Amino acid sequence: MEGPAPGATSGAVSGPGAGSLVEWLAAPRPEAAPGLWRLGYRPRDPEPDVAGDRRRLLVGLVVSTVLGLLFWSLWRHGGIPYQSAPLKLFTPGEWYWPGSASPRTWQGVDAHVVYDGVVFAALVLSVGRLGGWPDAIQRFVVRRPQPGRAAVALVAAVAVLVFVWPDALGLDWRPLPVVDPVLSLITLVSGGPGIFTSPVLTDLVYAAITLAVLWPFARIGGWWEALRAGRGRAAGTGGAPRGPAAPPRPTGAPAPAPWPELRAAGQARAADLLGTELATGRMNDVDCARVARVWSAAKDPVAQASFADTVARYGAAAWTHPSGLRDLPVRTATHDLLVGQVRIGRYAHDERNPYGVRGAAAALDPGVLGTSLLAVGPPGTGKTGRLMRPVTEALALQALTGQAAVVTVGAAGADLGPDDAYDVVVRPGDPASAHDLDLYAGCADPDEAAAFLAEGLVGDLDGVDTQRAAVALAQLLGPHHAAYGRFPTVPELRELLEGEPTALARLRAGLDAATPTGAASSPSHAAMRRELDARNRQAHTVGDPGPALADRLTLLDRPAFAQFFATGPDARPFSLRAVAHHPLRVRVDLPERAHEEASRLLARLLLAQFGHVVRAPGRGAHFACLVLDDAARTLTADSVRAIQRLRSADAGVVLGLRTVGEVPERLQGPLYAAVGCRMAFSGVTTWDGRRFAEAWGTEWVETTEVAQHTVFADQPMTRALHSLRKFLTGKAVTTDAVTVRQVERERWSASDLAHAVPPGHAVLSLTTVRGEHAPPLLVDLRDQDPRARRG
Repeated sequence: MEGPAPGATSGAVSGPGAGSLVEWLAAPRPEAAPGLWRLGYRPRDPEPDVAGDRRRLLVGLVVSTVLGLLFWSLWRHGGIPYQSAPLKLFTPGEWYWPGSASPRTWQGVDAHVVYDGVVFAALVLSVGRLGGWPDAIQRFVVRRPQPGRAAVALVAAVAVLVFVWPDALGLDWRPLPVVDPVLSLITLVSGGPGIFTSPVLTDLVYAAITLAVLWPFARIGGWWEALRAGRGRAAGTGGAPRGPAAPPRPTGAPAPAPWPELRAAGQARAADLLGTELATGRMNDVDCARVARVWSAAKDPVAQASFADTVARYGAAAWTHPSGLRDLPVRTATHDLLVGQVRIGRYAHDERNPYGVRGAAAALDPGVLGTSLLAVGPPGTGKTGRLMRPVTEALALQALTGQAAVVTVGAAGADLGPDDAYDVVVRPGDPASAHDLDLYAGCADPDEAAAFLAEGLVGDLDGVDTQRAAVALAQLLGPHHAAYGRFPTVPELRELLEGEPTALARLRAGLDAATPTGAASSPSHAAMRRELDARNRQAHTVGDPGPALADRLTLLDRPAFAQFFATGPDARPFSLRAVAHHPLRVRVDLPERAHEEASRLLARLLLAQFGHVVRAPGRGAHFACLVLDDAARTLTADSVRAIQRLRSADAGVVLGLRTVGEVPERLQGPLYAAVGCRMAFSGVTTWDGRRFAEAWGTEWVETTEVAQHTVFADQPMTRALHSLRKFLTGKAVTTDAVTVRQVERERWSASDLAHAVPPGHAVLSLTTVRGEHAPPLLVDLRDQDPRARRG
């Protein structure tokens, strides 16, 4: 294992406070459905029919209470047959007058009082059970947020105490049989009322009865939790630390011990050192994720010992990114780097969303970006600020932990993060750019370079065969590389494709000069000469792709790009192949205002290069992602097929489109099939919505149809009543015929996507690289609360 790169910072870094970072590190992250924010996630309690459930509970409460009061009234007035039979069966007969249940002694009187109390308690339990009181209490009280829950329970407790102790409040009505049965039971057990001559004992009994009455209300209202939460808010600070937000820890609970997995493996010293780094604020969430990634890869004892040694030498700065940075200069989104998630909003409280996800936070991670994402929405709907920027920011943070590489391509001036957040910033056409762009992506194989160069140059042209264009390019790139040890520059390649005799003769001479002495029959050079001869024969023939390729190269052979795509020893090219081997953060700013067509060509070329380099053998073990802020006119048949193969290469692309019409119609269906994640922003047209509706398919739903039929009476009196009712109401007498059936409907219709998605919202469907699916759900992209509230 390697230590930090030279120049890595080792001092304090910006991040959350030490206490909040420890809690964030130990916070639960249960498994959840794709697209759900896992930090502190709790599944929502099912509530299939809120209105019907509320009505049923209220009816049960009222009916059971009325029946209970009726029974108790009959009981108090002796209206229940054989009412005293159980009492005489379980108590001595000498307590009552012969042939009756009238008490003869004081024991009989107290027995009657206790008997009434037992019947009352049984009645309350029976009424509560039959009337569904536990469900009603759970629905109307327990589910209320604090302090409303505690307040409702307190009001109910005071109301019950008024009926338990009316004398103490000066009220003149009969109390509930609670206090007297307890006192009579104590009298019977102790053998007489003399036990209550002690005021202290009497007060203790009264206090115990009051506490027993209040106890269920305290449990229902959560009084203790409300008190602890109130104390925690009073003692808490008002500032919010920068960084990830962890679920609140219950007041009074012990602080979690950091790095328990290291301690369990016997690396207590390394755990203590990292814990000290946390406590002193020299460690942030990026460091935690980076250290956790390295530890998860240390499987054997030798690797674990090396891990402990590196931690002992470098502390939180161990395994720092080669740039030496341990955080981004600015964050605009909420991230959980331990699972690689970034919050993009919250699932709306909409009837189209399943009840279980309403109000839950929405998040993206490499597990879903690995299937690629297509986002469609008109300008101003937030594709860049609410999707591309958070995703790019999340991948840049993961690059600092060694888990990802990101290439962001957008127009110059697009809000895709500051320059300091990237390792490489390429600005084609800008003389101040520190890096050029390698058109050949660092290839040594002419055929491979010709394949993606042809796709970038003429892949969008229907009249040019991309395969023939690739062959034409390879016929020139191979000989040029064999003659000069490099691929041609843009002007040189343009002249060769145009079939200039002098350019072709010069290349032939250079190839002959490069042939080793005495090796005129070298197989490689002989093959290159045959390739060049074939290009000479095909030049200026019908169907030759050379002129089309040269015409497209004209867009790059402009003074603004002079020496920008150089291939000589003095060139400063950046090769996209580097992201396949290193966790780099790259941004390419395209000059769309001054060179729109050239920008489209470069974006198409970068997409083609990315599809080739990430599938090359020997690439790194990190996730690679290409973010195209504007993918208009960049997709070709070959690139769409390449997107389908990115999933197995641990890579993905994020494509932004203003409208699906920017993609050729023949590619629209394959594009929607190639990507696993689809996102429709508000304001899409019905034409765009139709493509999403086709991709999302249909589902079976239950519908209820009510048909009204006129009632025709046969009897004269009934007809007269119906006529009178029609005269008074103006409506005929009808009866309802209800039909419930299963029908197949679109999940989101084109009309709903065009007209029912509110501003600032989007409909998002996800698929993970493991094949898990999430249906299209409405997401509120404006909600950036770092803590996932439950609805």
